Amino acid sequence: MSLLKLSDIGIVGLGVMGENLALNLHRNGFTVSGYDLEQPKRDSFAQRTGAAAPRSLQELVAGLGAPRVLLLMVPAGTAVDDVLAGLRPLQAAGDIVIDGGNTRFTDTQRRMAELADTGILYVGAGVSGGEEGALRGPAIMPGGDARAWPRIKPILQAISARTEDGQPCCDWIGPGASGHYVKMVHNGIEYADMQMICEAYFVMQELLGMQAREMGGVFAEWNRGELSSYLIGITADILAHQDPETGKPLVDLIVDTAEQKGTGKWASQAALDLGVTAPTIADAVFARTVSAVRAERAVAAEVLSGPQARFAGDRDAFVEKIRRALLAAKVCAYAQGFQLLAAADREYGWDLPFGTIAGLWRAGCIIRARLLEDIRGAYARAPQLANLLVDAQFARMMADSHQALRDVVATAAQHGVAVPAFMSALSYYDSYRSRRLPANLLQAQRDYFGAHTYQRLDRAGKFHTKWTAG
Repeated sequence: MSLLKLSDIGIVGLGVMGENLALNLHRNGFTVSGYDLEQPKRDSFAQRTGAAAPRSLQELVAGLGAPRVLLLMVPAGTAVDDVLAGLRPLQAAGDIVIDGGNTRFTDTQRRMAELADTGILYVGAGVSGGEEGALRGPAIMPGGDARAWPRIKPILQAISARTEDGQPCCDWIGPGASGHYVKMVHNGIEYADMQMICEAYFVMQELLGMQAREMGGVFAEWNRGELSSYLIGITADILAHQDPETGKPLVDLIVDTAEQKGTGKWASQAALDLGVTAPTIADAVFARTVSAVRAERAVAAEVLSGPQARFAGDRDAFVEKIRRALLAAKVCAYAQGFQLLAAADREYGWDLPFGTIAGLWRAGCIIRARLLEDIRGAYARAPQLANLLVDAQFARMMADSHQALRDVVATAAQHGVAVPAFMSALSYYDSYRSRRLPANLLQAQRDYFGAHTYQRLDRAGKFHTKWTAG
C-alpha cells in the first residue's frame, strides 16, 4: 500500500472513541490512518474521516512517519496484549505506543517492563469525556516513558479540551503507569459523584414526593451555583426528558439496575492495597452491585420491614439542605480521590502534580466541575497538602455544610431511604476530624486473641498482656 503522505499518527481500534478521536485529530491538522480487525469499521472510518484505513497492522505501520506514533483504542485486557504482540515485529526503537483505553494501571506497569529493553516508548494515557469528548476535546492524562512527551505533546494538547482560561486539559502526569492510575482515580471519584447525585434525587423523590420535571428544575438551578458540573447539568437534562411514546418522564421508565466496567472497583482495591481510606468510592461501587440484585430486592421488599418514607417538614428548606449535603459529600469524595493519588505517589515515586491534575480535570472530562478550580488553588497554596479537608477554604466549606449532611443522612435513615454514599462521606469526615477513635479497644482485642501487641500513650515500646488469669 502506498500513501501520498505519511500519517502523523495511526489509530488501532475504530470504535466510537477511536473514530471520534480521529475526526478530532483531522480537524486539528494531523494526518491520521486507522486500523481495525472489522472491515465495516474500517469502511466507516474511511468514509467519515476521509483518512486511510489499511487492511493490516503491517500496512498501518508502514504508512506512518518516523518516529511512528500509534494510539491504541481497543478494549482493556488481552486485546491490548494481542495488538502489542502484532506490532512488536513491525516497530523500531524510538517508536511510540499510546494506550488510550481504560487499562488497569498494573497492566500498564507490566507492559512497560516487557518493552523496557526494546527502545519502544510506551505511554498509558487516561482519556475522559466519552464520545462527545473524544470528538470535541477530552481530558487526557498521559504518563509513562517521558522521552515520548516532546513528540506527542503537540498532538495530544491540540485535541484536548480547553479550560475557560485557555489551558489545554492535557499535561504530562509522570513516569510508569501514573497516567492510567490517575484516570482510575478520576473514575473512582466519578462513581462517587454519580451515586451522591442519585441519592439527592432519591431523597427528593422518596421523601418529598417530587416529580422528575420539578427535580430537573432543581438540578438546573444547582448547576448555576457552586455545584456547577457536567454531571449536575446532564442530570437536569435527564430529569426533564419525556418519553415520546408515553409522555412520561423517561427516567421513571428505566430499570433501576446500574452496570459498571470495573474502574471504580479497581480504585477501591487500590485503596485497600495502599491503606487509604476511600469509603465513599467503595460504597458507590457497592450501590451498583446491590442494584444488580433487583429480583432479590423485590422479594426482600415484601419480607423486610422499615419505616414509612413520609416527610412532614418544610420542603423548600429541606431541598436546600440536600444541596448543601451534596456539596459536603462531594468534597469528601474528592478528598478521598486525592488521598489515593498521594498514596500511590509515595508508593511508586511518581512525583504527581496534584494541582495540575485538578487543573486538567476542569474541562473535557466527566467529573469537570467548578469545585476543581478551588482544588487546584488548594494545591497551589500547599503542594504537599495532607488532605483536602484541612485546606482553609475547604475547611470553611465543610463548616458551612456538614450540618446539612448530618440532617439529610439522619432524616433519610429515620425514614428508611438508602443513602450509602452520603452516610459514608459523613463517617469519613467525622473519623478524619476525630482526635481519638475506638481503635485502642480494637488493638486490645487483637492482642487478646492473637498476641499482636499494642502501644501505650504513657510510654514507648510494644506491649502484650495476658488478659485472663486462667
